[in-house]
Amino acid sequence: MDAQTRAAVFGLGSMGYGIASSLNRAGLATHGFDVVAAQMERFRAEGGAPGTLDEVAATLDAVVVVVLNAAQTEAVLFGADAIVPRLKRGAVVVSCATVAPSFARAMAARAAEHGVLYLDAPISGGAGKAASGQLSVLASGTPEAFAAAKPVLDATAETVFALGDEPGAGSAMKAVNQLLAGVHIAAMAEAMTFGITQGVTPAKFMDVITKCAGTSWMLENRGPHIVEGDYTPRSAVDIWPKDLGIVLDIAREAKFGAPITAAALQQFLAASGSGLGKEDDAAVAKVYARNAGLTLPGKG
Repeated sequence: MDAQTRAAVFGLGSMGYGIASSLNRAGLATHGFDVVAAQMERFRAEGGAPGTLDEVAATLDAVVVVVLNAAQTEAVLFGADAIVPRLKRGAVVVSCATVAPSFARAMAARAAEHGVLYLDAPISGGAGKAASGQLSVLASGTPEAFAAAKPVLDATAETVFALGDEPGAGSAMKAVNQLLAGVHIAAMAEAMTFGITQGVTPAKFMDVITKCAGTSWMLENRGPHIVEGDYTPRSAVDIWPKDLGIVLDIAREAKFGAPITAAALQQFLAASGSGLGKEDDAAVAKVYARNAGLTLPGKG
């Protein structure tokens, strides 16, 4: 690992903080920036590099953007406190948010006007894998962008899928993944609460279904949250109206019907509208339970 590589992570939420920590652990000089000052202070206390954005922008080799959506990504790159115009030529932006492919292509073109490389690099794996440097990265961009981003990818990813030379291909694959992930969470919640109506407890459901053909990674990962009655947000309900909304926007553009995605989206919207938006996305099960008059494990 190149100890001289200087990186900045924008967005120190659960995923971004893990990525910043992995970069730091790998020996990169890593700055962390977030709208929440306490997160920046915490990261610096744990070994993050010091300095304001004004002081360090021109020294950076890589900028990793791990914010919520396209609007926040664009604000970091080209907004009021834009980072891209202040980067040196040949620096790379590694953009990790789930966005539409057309947005990724537009950001890459704007970055190129400043001599800055752009890697369309949405991520998968959750906060735990972000912290351990074992993410899957669905990446697309020029060979030069991949080369410039290599120290970041080596430090943060277990698997890097190189999906082509054009930005947008990574975001397209992430949309496919998010379609499945969101549907699987909603389907898990539906199946588990259906089981309760038949006398199958959530604990017994997990004991049996995880060893049967109906299992999925999302079922095995989120099901225990319901069994334990623990909805501490590892990945919040409110992520899914955004991500499944992006999937449906892309589908509409392609004149492709996605009715199962649309049905899952409605369940997440119902959960968010019921005040569950900041809870773990397994809390979509509460919508099913409420509608059927069922009691889930845990308080209340």
